[in-house]
Amino acid sequence: MSQHAWTASVHHDGSLAYVTPPPHTLGHTVRLRLRADLDAPITAAYIRTSPDGEQELTAMRRGADVGICQWLEGEVRLHMPRSHYRFVVATPEGNWALNAAGITRHTPTDAQDFLILPGTAAPAWAADATFYQIFPDRFCDGDPASNVRSGEYRCYGRPVVARAWDDLPHQPGTGEEGGVEFFGGDLAGIAQRLDYLQDLGVNALYLTPIFTSPSNHKYDVQDYEHVDPHLGGDAALAALRTAMDARGMRLVLDIVPNHTSATHPWFVAAREDPHAPTAEFYTFDARPDDYTSWLGVKSLPKLNYRSERLREVMYAGPEAIMRRWLRPPYRIDGWRMDVANMLARQGESQLGHKIGRAMRRAVKAENPEAYLVGEHFFDGTSHLGGDELDAGMNYQGFMFPLLRWLAPRDPEALMGRAVTDAAPLPTEALVAQWRAYLASVPWQVALHQFNLLGSHDTPRVLTVLGGDVARLRVASALLFAFPGVPNIYYGDEVGLLGGADPDNRRPMPWDPAAWNGDIQAWYRGLIALRRSSPALRQGGIQWLHAADETLAFLRETAEERVLVVARRAAEVTWRLPVRAAGLANGTRLREHFTGASAVVESGALSLRALPGTGVQIWRVVE
Repeated sequence: MSQHAWTASVHHDGSLAYVTPPPHTLGHTVRLRLRADLDAPITAAYIRTSPDGEQELTAMRRGADVGICQWLEGEVRLHMPRSHYRFVVATPEGNWALNAAGITRHTPTDAQDFLILPGTAAPAWAADATFYQIFPDRFCDGDPASNVRSGEYRCYGRPVVARAWDDLPHQPGTGEEGGVEFFGGDLAGIAQRLDYLQDLGVNALYLTPIFTSPSNHKYDVQDYEHVDPHLGGDAALAALRTAMDARGMRLVLDIVPNHTSATHPWFVAAREDPHAPTAEFYTFDARPDDYTSWLGVKSLPKLNYRSERLREVMYAGPEAIMRRWLRPPYRIDGWRMDVANMLARQGESQLGHKIGRAMRRAVKAENPEAYLVGEHFFDGTSHLGGDELDAGMNYQGFMFPLLRWLAPRDPEALMGRAVTDAAPLPTEALVAQWRAYLASVPWQVALHQFNLLGSHDTPRVLTVLGGDVARLRVASALLFAFPGVPNIYYGDEVGLLGGADPDNRRPMPWDPAAWNGDIQAWYRGLIALRRSSPALRQGGIQWLHAADETLAFLRETAEERVLVVARRAAEVTWRLPVRAAGLANGTRLREHFTGASAVVESGALSLRALPGTGVQIWRVVE
């Protein structure tokens, strides 16, 4: 067996197939397992840990061989709240190190060691969830009596405008600001469409902000204590909670802890009086107009978490905002934290992680099963060590590299957020970025990452892909096959289009004649597939191929192995080597979408039936 082939077969991840038994608590002893090809020239293997900072090597023993695989195993005690480990594999040609980033001939740093967080657990329900993100004003108008009326009030100097449901949002430069136009969607409308969502297979909702605010997007909060009356008020949220309970569905709301509206009473008082009780909630260089705001937007003054009183009001106190909405009658199941990358950060005052950890403690004290997701468009892995967020909106660790691989244009450039990449991402680079971000977080966190193909802040996925439905099928299948929690942005499942904000916030079409039924059926099938597959929900991941136009990986649990193959364009590769995944000659597989059967021959799986642009998901049936 060639050196390249045997090193590719040496595998471990943090899943339960390799780290047993649960639960993983402080002081608990776990068995760590390592899988390699029978022909791998391994003479010895060790688990390298660093209890209290000093290196310790634990010899592994050879377990029972299974098929073409040798298994090595050893026990370590979870000595610290953050238990790092990697493996040292000895061969006649020298020693190799295996960490979460892969196998190397050199000694790596500790930064990408495997990591177990004893006693830290994300909510168990989240890993089995399929989320659906709703922008409430644009989803469904369930109670026209609550609608905003044109000219009813002014929003940042402009009169608000009521729009017809079939209209499109006005674009910048057309004389109307996107935040002031309202289409009438509300919480009653969401409740009325729960049967639709349940039929689709969705079991969790994420709503963008619903608290009282002058704008349609409501990221400029005017009152954290009440649901906006134009969305139905507090009673509508309680009713939605009851309706979702009847269907076993979860509800996550959006909290904006970084800034408020300039019309919030806290800020109005602070601006007028330096001695007001809320004056310390904000940062003024000179009153009334020289103050710190979000990205310099004066309508969004930034909150100052150096204030102990603000901390009490927002999360720490017994009646704090982030606590009370977790209680009856609303009992929300978690928070999405807006601009988590910027929270509590102002120049020399960098309190972001301190405040993030404190918010987690407060929320988990109220409900240990609450799900905390942070918005972060960049590298958010520093927030994902188990003591802060349960998950990040996985833009860089999943969405952006995938769309750069599939799309004719750089999706971030369409948003005006990045230097345009002149060429699509090579397959090797896509998988390298995915692997790097997965290796940078504990496996417990990776399984709960909030994966998406688009949101209210990005162009819609079908628009990014230039309307190419075949590539949409590839992207969406990978969304449901990748480690983490899939999220669908409302309307994507029926082929809704939309460019940059506000065009990406078009009203949901409720006439089925406007839907792409094939896309909807595809999404429904993907949701059902994931729900039926332990490997896709909980399984580890082994990378098998990334070259030319094709990628492949294995998801596995003790009871199931699933092989995922995706291709963005026609190419000459028609055989996929699978021996490194422990699939011996004669192994039988069945393809999910077509029902086709295949047998591993000469260490490979035939890809002759894979479309030029398409995806296959193979279950090993032995």
